[in-house]
Amino acid sequence: QVQLVESGGGFVQAGGSLKLSCRGSGSHFSIATMAWYRQGPGWPRELVATISSDGTTNYAVSVKGRFMISRDNAEIAVDLQMNSLKPEDTDVYYCNVRGRNGLGINFESWGQGTQVTVSS
Repeated sequence: QVQLVESGGGFVQAGGSLKLSCRGSGSHFSIATMAWYRQGPGWPRELVATISSDGTTNYAVSVKGRFMISRDNAEIAVDLQMNSLKPEDTDVYYCNVRGRNGLGINFESWGQGTQVTVSS
């Protein structure tokens, strides 16, 4: 229903910044919530930030004040600006979209993930 592609990951030193972008394609749907998750080897998936259709945002305590999520309601687009990065932020980051298709059925889509590595 919706295909998502992340970009912007890479290598950065502690204290640096990165901006992750997620762009999607699809039709006959409405997007309710966009979010970023992250997951490291052997660890459960963690919610990083969410943003609703009205712009309401929520952040994990570990990233609050350092990360900022934003979206473009004119298209399937959500970004994550990451500042003051720490080594513990090292993970694969995934874009997530929740909404309803043309039949009014809820759906969820995931991107393929983008690696973020923060060195000490």
